[in-house]
Amino acid sequence: MTSTLSRRGLLGASAALTAALPAVAATRKAAPKKKPLLAPTPPMGWNSWNSFATTINEAQTLEQAGIMARELLPAGYDILTVDIQWYEPGASSYEYAAKPVPTMDDHGRLLPAPNRFPSSAGGKGFKPLADKVRGLGLRFGVHLMRGAPRLAVEQGLKVLGTDIPIADIVDRRSICSWNPDMYGVDMTKPGAQAYYDSVFKLLASWGVDFVKVDDLSRPYDAHAAEIEGIHRAIGRTGRPMILSMSPGETPVVRGAHAKAHAQMWRISDDFWDDWKMLDAQFTRLENWSPYIGDGGWPDADMLPLGRLALGERDTKFTPDEQRTLMTLWSIARSPLIMGGDLRHLDAPTKALLTNPEVLAVNQASSGNRPHFVEDGVRVWTAKAKNSDSYLALFNTGGKPREVGVDLKTVGLPASVAVRDLWVRSEAGRVTGRFAVELPAHGSGLYRLASR
Repeated sequence: MTSTLSRRGLLGASAALTAALPAVAATRKAAPKKKPLLAPTPPMGWNSWNSFATTINEAQTLEQAGIMARELLPAGYDILTVDIQWYEPGASSYEYAAKPVPTMDDHGRLLPAPNRFPSSAGGKGFKPLADKVRGLGLRFGVHLMRGAPRLAVEQGLKVLGTDIPIADIVDRRSICSWNPDMYGVDMTKPGAQAYYDSVFKLLASWGVDFVKVDDLSRPYDAHAAEIEGIHRAIGRTGRPMILSMSPGETPVVRGAHAKAHAQMWRISDDFWDDWKMLDAQFTRLENWSPYIGDGGWPDADMLPLGRLALGERDTKFTPDEQRTLMTLWSIARSPLIMGGDLRHLDAPTKALLTNPEVLAVNQASSGNRPHFVEDGVRVWTAKAKNSDSYLALFNTGGKPREVGVDLKTVGLPASVAVRDLWVRSEAGRVTGRFAVELPAHGSGLYRLASR
């Protein structure tokens, strides 16, 4: 009898608990949905600086966009960015006017110079151009300088939607050492955040997808409040805009802050086609390797390949150095932003930029890490999406030499089948040690399979 009553009691309690479960579930808060990453893979695209300096106009932008859509978009290059001083009517070179007169609205927000970008006339801004670029399947990016225009201060303009003069939100001591356009914004001042909100609201209304903000990440701590303000302003637009912080060298000890507020951050000053500069990027990318991935990408800067410098010359990198550049940027998952004039894109440069097996390393590898095995040699490994591994070998010396590694030393299986990603062919099976002959400043990139 006791046993029967106990069972009945348990059954009743179970029924009561079951009845209560929906109510309990209803009061339990749903776990917040994780926001999709703005840049789940390293951004790929083209930027006007290396080839056009400050001078690019609307016709040239559309010409580059058309070539990009045809030649590079199929490989994944989809962000076209108009770089610095698109608001300067008289911009003419790599130099900056000492007394700039930027085009802007009544609230100190920069506008495209209509003599260079005719479709912007009548307050349309970059929207007509952005619509055409996006119509080609690309995304549209612009460059901005940190701060507010000095001319807006001189003219007594006020922050949109307020009675606050822009002069009251700037710090006249916070100026860029190499560009005279702007004063930094003092984020402790009333109206400072409203100013940045207004700027990025305007960009969002144009259909901007990518913003490179210059004079931001160096000196980092002095600009941290503006970095945070820009990040907030982008979020408030409701438009998914990638933020690229420039120039470097961003301090590695601020990596967590950079990653929390931007999708790309420069790890060096401007990078050009000089071997010493390329050699220095190895150390920087090695130092930044713990921060690769999860929507944040240490940026080794643009790819100075093809026709450069207002059409005056082609890249100074040798073919071997060009391959080393692409190998390093790929294994370290740096953003791939082509800088050369696409009107002169030749077959070797296109092949270098679009090798699908190399781009897979940049776009889809994980666990990217450097190894330190020998002077004059740089070694990186990474994991492919399956159980395969990637291995990048570099000869940074000035003479040809054999470069090799003991597989176990760099955490690889003792016996592997090798595929050469640049040649796109199988290279046999090796056991114990893998070595290749590499030219001066040369590299190799391989996929290794244990099966």
